[in-house]
Amino acid sequence: MANTTKHDLIAEVSKYTGLTQGDTKIVVEELLETVASILEHGNSIEIRGFGTFYSKSRKPRPARNPKTGEVIPLQKRVVPLFKFSGELKKTITDSLQQQPAVVE
Repeated sequence: MANTTKHDLIAEVSKYTGLTQGDTKIVVEELLETVASILEHGNSIEIRGFGTFYSKSRKPRPARNPKTGEVIPLQKRVVPLFKFSGELKKTITDSLQQQPAVVE
């Protein structure tokens, strides 16, 4: 299973919309910048049938360096998150269950 890059996404959207890859790149990059900007301001984005992008505050806590065992204090921080919609989750699950198992 290969990862999809931003370039792959642009090519795929361009193929289905009929827009040039240059125009599609502008749209995709602006969408991503807009999502980032909205999250930076502490707001969330709900796309029905797809999911919700939101930010969550994490409390300060001690963490441990797995190599050295040293305790490192983590400060309070805000992390961006994505929650899949039930509809998207079901679509993905159904699709993956229909694919034949890959044995390596």
